[in-house]
Amino acid sequence: MVSCNLLKKIMMPLLYILILSCFLVGCNLTHLLNPTTSQSSQNTTDAYVDYFADNAFGNPLAIIQHPAGVHVNGVTYVSYQGPNTHPLVAAYHHKKQSWFGPVQAGFSDLATVFQTRGKIDSHGKPTLLIDDLGYIHIFYGGHGAGAKYGKNKYGGGGLGRNKHAISKRPYDISEWENLDNVSVFGTYNQAIKMDNGDIYLIYRHGAHRSDWVYQKSTDHGRTFDPAVSILKHKQRADIKATDSWYIWASKGQGSDIILSYDYHVCWLRNEGPKGLGHVTQRHDLYYMVLDTKTQQLRNISNEQLPIPVTREIAEQKTLVARTGDHWTFNGSATLDKQGNPHLAINIGENLGKNTGGPKQTHYYYWTGKEWSQGQVINPTAKHTNTDTRGDFYINQQQLTFLLGYKDNDDGVIASFTRQPTNNADPTFIKEKELLRRAKANWALTATIENAHPDAQILVAEKQANSQLHKIYLVGANGPIPRKAAEARFNVNSSNQN
Repeated sequence: MVSCNLLKKIMMPLLYILILSCFLVGCNLTHLLNPTTSQSSQNTTDAYVDYFADNAFGNPLAIIQHPAGVHVNGVTYVSYQGPNTHPLVAAYHHKKQSWFGPVQAGFSDLATVFQTRGKIDSHGKPTLLIDDLGYIHIFYGGHGAGAKYGKNKYGGGGLGRNKHAISKRPYDISEWENLDNVSVFGTYNQAIKMDNGDIYLIYRHGAHRSDWVYQKSTDHGRTFDPAVSILKHKQRADIKATDSWYIWASKGQGSDIILSYDYHVCWLRNEGPKGLGHVTQRHDLYYMVLDTKTQQLRNISNEQLPIPVTREIAEQKTLVARTGDHWTFNGSATLDKQGNPHLAINIGENLGKNTGGPKQTHYYYWTGKEWSQGQVINPTAKHTNTDTRGDFYINQQQLTFLLGYKDNDDGVIASFTRQPTNNADPTFIKEKELLRRAKANWALTATIENAHPDAQILVAEKQANSQLHKIYLVGANGPIPRKAAEARFNVNSSNQN
């Protein structure tokens, strides 16, 4: 018979091991089930947050400057505007579930505007592209440059110079060099890599009263051809305003680049609504295609267009929809497998403000014969007249919008999917809420190029009491977490890699 003392000697070590194991498993389960546990309930080195950085600056992201991120070889590379408007780049390794960066990849001239005037000019936020050799490019810092940098052939006005930086090594964001090979007058960079490796940089060549142009590179971005105008600005004869535009450009089928755009009535000083001069009055939706083999433009009916396109030609040959008295804010465009274009644009009532008023995201598509009537994506936002912004993608013919909007006092990011119907145009339903923050407004990018399902879009949480904002990499399962100690940055931080 085993004595009590012997049982104690056997059981006590086993009990100790069992308790220790339960404690360790419990800690691990807590971390797995609640990766955003606060620092007060966990050691700082173990705590996770659902943002990857907290130093996005001003209006740090926009849909028009794209892509802001690219997924390649299991890594998602992202870019955004950091402190003093300088460009930052970070990378997330999906298999390792690890972050690197952000690192500062260049120096924006627009920092001087903030430092000398206290005004944040966010027009120069970065666009990111990875060439066929693996080098990472960003285009940043531009808002028209101005006359001190010489004569602008296609426009005028502006502040910061457009710049181009490239990583010193393929797929490595740790070191960068600047290449002086794109026009300093560029604003709203949009970078496209074609199947043959050619790179097209499309942008507005100056401030508001300027043409939209492209520059082409056939040597992986080491040199660029001179700018070519595709959409013309010009003084109107009927009113005291200038024709101006906002373009969205992305890769189409084969050698094509697709272009959707809206029209900006650029009023002269003391003209226009209430004599306010330049306000953000924009109208209508247009679509055309640039064939990069022939360098020719054509419309949806395959009619060749003169280059550059003027307002008169745009209205006659490329019009998708009239918006009447409602004002617009341009969105994005993509093609389905059949090559039919699908377009997004934000439309809202003019409430007499400089910006007109809130705008809701609408969807248009080409049926093969004609343009559809526009559908609003989030009917609740339409009913309450609140802003929505976002982008969309098509996966196996399923079209999904990722939208940011306000729900009472909360900021929400959610996915909306297209639902086919038998007798009417498709409608959209809210599929999944991905992120919600109290009192938040959002800045969003376009969808990330070649996106991983876990990392589809960049989102910055804008709180009214701060110039620095948290930034999230959001996918189908919500934001990707990061260790809190790695994600905390500020202007004076030494944490930046």
